[in-house]
Amino acid sequence: QVQLVESGGGLVQAGDSLRVSCAASGWLFSAYGMAWFRQPPGKEREFVAAISWGGDNTYYADSVKGRFTISRDNNKKAVYLQMSSLRPEDTAVYYCAADGIRYASRPLPQTQNGYRYWGQGTQVTVSS
Repeated sequence: QVQLVESGGGLVQAGDSLRVSCAASGWLFSAYGMAWFRQPPGKEREFVAAISWGGDNTYYADSVKGRFTISRDNNKKAVYLQMSSLRPEDTAVYYCAADGIRYASRPLPQTQNGYRYWGQGTQVTVSS
């Protein structure tokens, strides 16, 4: 059974850094692209970043480009989101998601329906 478990969320101040992690189990993690989405309070879930199955290609939302870095460790079956220069508008529940296509060669999607498996989310709150 595929399982994605996020961790590392918390309460930080504006300008701080934080790293959230997603631990995967139950399937061939290294064969699938991974992504982070977030859902701010009262808003729709939105794309944050994605990384290809081999880690060669990364994609970012304009709102986080230059501040956030996505990475993965296929040996540990984990994907990370390093967030720096955090802003109050980064406050959200952060979700990791797994691509639905094995060894995909196409660019990773930036919409939710391209992803097959989802974690339960971790709350990140940035105070001003």
